[in-house]
Amino acid sequence: MKRPVFLLLASLGLSLGGSGCSCGDLHSSDILQRMEVQYKYLPYQENNLFADGRAMRVPPEGTVPKERPVGYPGVATGLVAGALVENVPLPVTADLLGRGKKKFEIVCATCHGLVGNGDSMVADNMPTRLPPSLIALSDKPAGFLYQAITLGYGLMPSFSGEIPVEDRWAVVAYVRALQLSQNAKLTQLPEEDREKVMKEASWPQ
Repeated sequence: MKRPVFLLLASLGLSLGGSGCSCGDLHSSDILQRMEVQYKYLPYQENNLFADGRAMRVPPEGTVPKERPVGYPGVATGLVAGALVENVPLPVTADLLGRGKKKFEIVCATCHGLVGNGDSMVADNMPTRLPPSLIALSDKPAGFLYQAITLGYGLMPSFSGEIPVEDRWAVVAYVRALQLSQNAKLTQLPEEDREKVMKEASWPQ
């Protein structure tokens, strides 16, 4: 059963010119060149396919660029009127904090430590300037942390390619939570948590 199929393919190859399809007067090299240099409309050229005769199309109404979220000032840059935003310009929800925790532990914790205090194996083996404690930066505006992730800071490179815009704010929100958790006073805790902490503190060590 296989021999007739082989003979058929062999004869087809010979009829096409042996080494490849010539497709009439075109050789294989011409075909590859046509694939590389494809016909396309350039900016501002005419296109009779559309009623206005323009090749360039206006984006559909309501289209939002992926890297430019709208609805809150300062989201894309961390700046409003040239000043760093003080607070996270997105609703800080449990979901946002969860996303921030996940990204922080994957990308940031390797240098800054799981609790953000700069204590990590990477930091212990760095011969140059060590990663700062993020807990000690609680006086910095949220836009400062966002721009550090976006643009890089000191020896730290930009992580804008690894962390999308909204996830950067999620990381900033989580860092804020870490700062609050390690700098909070006992009186700031809810009564139930305050009693629990006081009970645990009284346990024998």
